[in-house]
Amino acid sequence: MENQPSRFVSDRTAEAGPGWRLRALTPPSVLFGANGMRIGPDGRLYVAQAFGSQVSAVDIATGAVATISPIGGAIVAPDDLAFDSRGALYVTEVMSERVCAREPSGQTRIIADQVPGANGITAWRDRLFMDECRPGGRLFELFPDGRAPRQLADNLPLPNALSVGPDGKIYFPAIGANEIWRIPLDGGRPERFAGDLAVPTAVKFDSKGFLLSTQGRSGEILRIDLQSGDKRVVAKVRPGLDNLALTPDDRLFVSHFVDGGVAEIMANGAERLLVPAGFLGPMGLACGADGTIYAADGISMAEVTSDGAARRVGMLFDGHFPGFVRGLTAGANGNLVVTTSAGDVTVYHPETHEMAVLATGLNELYGLAIAPDGDVVVSEGGDGRVLEVSGGAIGVLARGLARPTGVAIGAGGEVYVSESGNGRVVQINGGVATVIDGLVEPQGLAIAGEELLVLDVGAHALVGVSLRTKQRSTIATNLPVGAPPGVVPKLLLGIDGLLPGPLRPFAGLAVGADGTVFIAADGDGSILALSRA
Repeated sequence: MENQPSRFVSDRTAEAGPGWRLRALTPPSVLFGANGMRIGPDGRLYVAQAFGSQVSAVDIATGAVATISPIGGAIVAPDDLAFDSRGALYVTEVMSERVCAREPSGQTRIIADQVPGANGITAWRDRLFMDECRPGGRLFELFPDGRAPRQLADNLPLPNALSVGPDGKIYFPAIGANEIWRIPLDGGRPERFAGDLAVPTAVKFDSKGFLLSTQGRSGEILRIDLQSGDKRVVAKVRPGLDNLALTPDDRLFVSHFVDGGVAEIMANGAERLLVPAGFLGPMGLACGADGTIYAADGISMAEVTSDGAARRVGMLFDGHFPGFVRGLTAGANGNLVVTTSAGDVTVYHPETHEMAVLATGLNELYGLAIAPDGDVVVSEGGDGRVLEVSGGAIGVLARGLARPTGVAIGAGGEVYVSESGNGRVVQINGGVATVIDGLVEPQGLAIAGEELLVLDVGAHALVGVSLRTKQRSTIATNLPVGAPPGVVPKLLLGIDGLLPGPLRPFAGLAVGADGTVFIAADGDGSILALSRA
């Protein structure tokens, strides 16, 4: 692989302030996850990244990555893509409920709208077919000239990346049924083709007419004979597979929605890495009692050791995961306490995967912290409140705030909250008192000794304020957090019934037992470590 470009485009280098040393605990991520893939007319591998609103092209020889449609551009939350014979690129926007066409000139236009969960798309003899990955999803034929889509099937259980087989039928994974279904090209009653699968996420056909399917939960790629239905495992890689792409001579490539890795599957089943695994975020961070760093990464949870080695300890679709996780703090007995985009506060054990919901139905949750008495304090950004969860009861500590996000609690139980919408940090003490203002967009908070640490993603800086003297200092600047300078990302609205939104970003902080400060650098997809020089 050639040196990969950072997904965080900036001409500035992160720097630590006097008395501090900054290093990357984990390397930057190249992609924002990896979803639908397709070989383009130029022979490159085009990769959609729903959580980064980005489409990239990968050179299949060198692994070099180029951005085709950047974050903040016209295409929002791209999930799958297809090319027609003219070289036009068609992209489903899974959280914007639409499908767009990108002409070879770069001009982008909408060809279908109000299609919630728009997900899989395929082109067959210049006919376009698309389905909605949601409970009760529909399957359509689309028309590039803007005519209304023609519905072919409805009430489908989470249909995903589809393809037309050599028998002239449309095949698609029915994730909700854990099966692969098919229907005639012009519509009709869906027919079960294959079952007893491990979360099938995509289907494609090779040049010999065999169906290939990625299995998200097991990490297997299956080859299925259309006539006999016989299955054979072509390769087994790590779980979290999303999609696959084939060249005309049947070279096989796979993507991972969980970590953004892209690889070629060789004839012997081995992987040839093109794009290394990374983070979608990361978002909330927490330090375990043994020094392990845990990172909430939206659709998965990762643990990172002191040498930067990372592994996923839970993910969406594995049957034992809280949902889209954002805020994170360490609890008792090895448990983690997380907030989800569905408005839940959940206790989750990263090894046993046991879960207990402490609160549910809240509005847009972000950071949280555990008070000395064991109560959980959580910021409810959607309603502008700070809540206390205690024994199943929910109390309101403060209301009327402008998108509270980060939470930190002092040794004496003092509650500090970053108020992103007002550019300040406040203390909740029966009322609301400003601790530090003049910030751009503060998010993550942490306390290190007598210093309150504030991650200002709008200013790309880590700021410290002494809780004793109130003196303010800048600890690090030009951090790859939030959006790159000059970029305004589009809001990701989520997917009803699957990933409730909005899926706003959140960059958290954590402090280790030795005083090391860990930063969720969600801009470039790394975890940074700051320590005293």
